[in-house]
Amino acid sequence: VSGKSKKETLMDIFESRTSVRAFTDEPVAKSQVMALLRAAMLAPSACNQQPWRFYVIYDKSFNRRFVNQPYAAFGAKAPVLIVITYVTDCIVSEFAPIDASCAAENLWLKTAELGLGGTLMGVYPRRERALAVKKLLGLPVKEEAFALFALGTLKRRGAPKTVGILNGSMKEGKFSS
Repeated sequence: VSGKSKKETLMDIFESRTSVRAFTDEPVAKSQVMALLRAAMLAPSACNQQPWRFYVIYDKSFNRRFVNQPYAAFGAKAPVLIVITYVTDCIVSEFAPIDASCAAENLWLKTAELGLGGTLMGVYPRRERALAVKKLLGLPVKEEAFALFALGTLKRRGAPKTVGILNGSMKEGKFSS
């Protein structure tokens, strides 16, 4: 539980979620990690194929192997690193990365709800990143790396997000080709 006195709404979680790159050394409880994974696995997926897999790494010495990957260097300092992958031998494999993305979003939102900090480090669709992670973890042939998620107790919160409606992301009206 996040420790807030009022009951959080989903919009509160959307608005408060930030990318956290600085963590305390405080360990993350296994029960919290399990709650995160449960939330991730409740994500929607094409044909309910649930192609995602999660590798939970508590070993900081192993996590340091990612330090040479410029997109993942700060993940080496996180108490927990979750590697999100997807299998390619599923019902509609072309949608597996989208399914993994939905699972990652659920994981991230649950992280915020629990009052923890995290950030997603992109692997997919960059082939060189996927191959580097695949090699580090020894993933099976029919499994691809999607993202890394650094998790821990936040040392400091990131800056609030801007809302797309205010910066021109939303378009209204009739559209024609």
